[in-house]
Amino acid sequence: MDETRLILLCNSADLADSGLAVPFEVVYGGQTCRAFAIRYAGQAHAYLNRCTHVAMELDYQPNHFFDITGHWLICATHGALYAPETGACRGGPCRGGLVKINLTERDGVVHWHTAYNLKPLEF
Repeated sequence: MDETRLILLCNSADLADSGLAVPFEVVYGGQTCRAFAIRYAGQAHAYLNRCTHVAMELDYQPNHFFDITGHWLICATHGALYAPETGACRGGPCRGGLVKINLTERDGVVHWHTAYNLKPLEF
């Protein structure tokens, strides 16, 4: 049985509300994938960097995931919109929500959680 591990991601100060994301790599379902962490409404969230319409990365420039309003995550290629707090599809050509990665934030540090299908690269 796999145990959940906490993996250091970044300092809390590295995530500004509706600002640039902090990228990181994971092994998801046996494949190396890019992931990203953002802050929205004071809370840190993380997702696989994979649009649910067509499996390609969302960001239009490195680490830019928010639309111009700062309230939605947007796929630069397809225009799909996702809720930053849940990853749920909110408009455009989505097929479900983004794959969420659980985070823990305490004492000024953010960690991401492993899972049965989500591992760090060195695993």
